[in-house]
Amino acid sequence: MGRLIIVGAGAAGLMAAIHAGRAGCETLVLERNEKAGKKIYITGKGRCNCTHDCGVEDFLREVPQNPRFLYSALRFFGPRDLMNLLEQAGCPVTVQRGQRVFPSSEKASDVTRTLLKECAAAGAEIRLTERVRSVTVAGGRVTGVLLESGKTLPADAVLLATGGWSYPATGSTGDGYRMAADLGHTVFPPRPSLSAMETEESWPAALQGLSLKNVRLQMKRGKRVLYEELGEMLFTHFGVSGPLVLEGSCHLPEDPSGVQLELDLKPGLTQDQLDARLRRDFAEAGKKQLRSVLPGLLPRSLAEIFPGITSLPAEILCSQVTGAQRAALVAALRGLRLTVRRLRPVEEAIVTRGGGSVREINPGTMESKLVSGLYFAGELIDTDAHTGGFNLQIAFSTGALAGYSAATRGI
Repeated sequence: MGRLIIVGAGAAGLMAAIHAGRAGCETLVLERNEKAGKKIYITGKGRCNCTHDCGVEDFLREVPQNPRFLYSALRFFGPRDLMNLLEQAGCPVTVQRGQRVFPSSEKASDVTRTLLKECAAAGAEIRLTERVRSVTVAGGRVTGVLLESGKTLPADAVLLATGGWSYPATGSTGDGYRMAADLGHTVFPPRPSLSAMETEESWPAALQGLSLKNVRLQMKRGKRVLYEELGEMLFTHFGVSGPLVLEGSCHLPEDPSGVQLELDLKPGLTQDQLDARLRRDFAEAGKKQLRSVLPGLLPRSLAEIFPGITSLPAEILCSQVTGAQRAALVAALRGLRLTVRRLRPVEEAIVTRGGGSVREINPGTMESKLVSGLYFAGELIDTDAHTGGFNLQIAFSTGALAGYSAATRGI
């Protein structure tokens, strides 16, 4: 059935190798690192949130970038298929809060070990510390790969699964973007997604490490709401991070500078209810200063700097707070504002947005529309999703479809 070379032994490459090998194709995986699945080891802080237990349509709603492109891949190998594969291979999984799926051991290494075992069982060969320089083509058709050593390896099909540009220490250094562009593919410049944000304001640095739960975050450009959700966020030395911020970053424009963040610290109360509570608190603490009452409303570190953020006098007695000042306090509690300067560098992002244009890839096979026998999988493709196991499943799904398609195309 010919020979398939897969460039990259990450989630997409290993799953592609399993499916190609099972289909009877001679499969060789080339990995530049000293071990396979290096990025898998760090996912979910080492626990590996490997997928999300949901159907295709629910899954696609969590993909802000080119979701419909993934329909065929998810139908071919979806979350339940991955869970079954791991379970049957001796790696039990557990569905946790929010339908997030983890190996029951909560060890990412068990997922990688299982994938490698299945690769071996499928007859796929994996060569480590082998860096590919380019894909060789003749007459519009793939002929093999050229290694950094200068050696050429022949192949009937080549699958690029090199990953994006995030976490370069894991080997994701953009090699696949260059190779795809050299072959005539449109490659959108990689930029961060699922990324923390730097803010114009410096006061978040005073709250470094403070995590807020059950708050509502809204991101706006002008009057247009780009993202709004309830959840958890974190203050850092450069601005903000945490689940809400990371997910919201997927919805920002290419230049996010100037986007306004509005943080509702009391989403469970209406404006009138919050005003009534402040009236009651101020009446009970009439001779106390405002600064001494705020810790009853906010975490202490935030309460300490809140008057300065909102330009309210910290020393004012509660009995002296005017209606206008109370209204300003309510407005700040319901809409504390920050301004985005930029996303953190792409090297720090969880995933990369950008990569090979989906218009030039057949969604039913993951084969290039420009070069016969060239396939794409994983983060190299211009699609990305929210947190929760979605991005790893995209890698598994596109890898599975690409590997199977390459193996059964008559190469």
